[in-house]
Amino acid sequence: MPATAIITGASSGIGFELAKVFAQEGYDLIITARRKERLKNLQTEIENDYNVKVHVIPLDITKEDNACRLLDYTEKNNLNITALVNNAGVGDYGSFHTSEWIRQSQIIELNIKALTHLTHLFLPALMKNERSYILNVASTAAFQPGPLMSVYYASKHYVLAFSEAIADELQGYRVTVTALCPGPTESEFQKVANMQTSKLIDRFPLATSHKVAEYGYKAMKKGKRVAVYGFYNKLLLKTIGLFPRSFVTAAVRKIKERK
Repeated sequence: MPATAIITGASSGIGFELAKVFAQEGYDLIITARRKERLKNLQTEIENDYNVKVHVIPLDITKEDNACRLLDYTEKNNLNITALVNNAGVGDYGSFHTSEWIRQSQIIELNIKALTHLTHLFLPALMKNERSYILNVASTAAFQPGPLMSVYYASKHYVLAFSEAIADELQGYRVTVTALCPGPTESEFQKVANMQTSKLIDRFPLATSHKVAEYGYKAMKKGKRVAVYGFYNKLLLKTIGLFPRSFVTAAVRKIKERK
């Protein structure tokens, strides 16, 4: 029975590239996002380029019934799920007190609740395999507070802490958990989060989604718990602890302010 990977948020950015990397490595795929046409185009591209099967399931995973539908689909089709990639995420830019609550709620629902729910749903199946993987896409934002993106940064801290905790719980089982932590990356994220005019986009080089996806896949296969992409990001995160937290918070705000 072929190994199958579930990838959320596969219609663009890192998720889109992760789908191609997993396919190149021989995985069948379940790709999900809300944009059906983009998923169908990705399905055609992958099935034409690689000898794998791609299942397209367009849905909003923040709705609990839809997450359960995803599990039901795998069981009814007798799919061997050996990797769960929780990539779907959303952000917002601006002061918390002037933000729209619906947007902040969406961040919490998608970045935290949906990721946790899918992990809880699929862990029993993953634990039955000889070797299985969970790859949770966090961010370098997980390591410090984020003024002007407060809820997004907090949500990514949750992803990191949750991933490390269950990785420890799963010692002795055949499932590894990796938190992938890229820095600023070329994707639709900046546009969706309304960050185009942030100094961050000018001052820090943007990694390509493909390079981040390749790095994340390799780190997952090695069983790394925390995988920070890029030398500069690794160096920056090592130095954060040397400064007072108030200084770090102020510095993050400074680089995030509008040009």
